[in-house]
Parts: sequence; C-alpha cells; structure tokens
Amino acid sequence: MSIEVSGTVISIVGHAAVEDAEPLLAALHEDSSRTVDLHQAVRLHTALVRLLLALRPRIVGVPTDPFFATYLLPLLDRDRGSA
Repeated sequence: MSIEVSGTVISIVGHAAVEDAEPLLAALHEDSSRTVDLHQAVRLHTALVRLLLALRPRIVGVPTDPFFATYLLPLLDRDRGSA
C-alpha cells in the first residue's frame, strides 16, 4: 500500500496504484484538513490524481516523476504558485 497516514499528513510513497484510491479517499474524508505529501511519490495512478483534483487537499512535496511534477502538480496545488 502506497498510502501512509500519520496524524494530519497523508504520504503517498512509491508507485501508487488504483487500489490506493480508496484508502486515500477514506483518509481525506476522515479529516479534510489533512495535507498530502508527494515527495516520496514516484508514480500516481490517474484515479488518485482525479481524487486530488476533486477534493483539493493541501499538497506538499514534489514527486520524482518529471511529467507529474511539471504538468500535474501545478493543477493540484494552484495556491503553491510553482512546483
């Protein structure tokens, strides 16, 4: 499992597959003020990206995938300004 919850932080670690979408959704529904940390994320299935786009949690960290970091991260965290 690529979703790790520790207090108010949800970390996405490694390759997050479609199976990780449900635990991510549950963690965000339990506490919508949780922050999602992407600095250990390698790849995210589009199901997780869609959840993040829909729920708009606070995002910290930059994933290692250059495409994700360059093109998708700015869409997920518009308040950050730049990745």
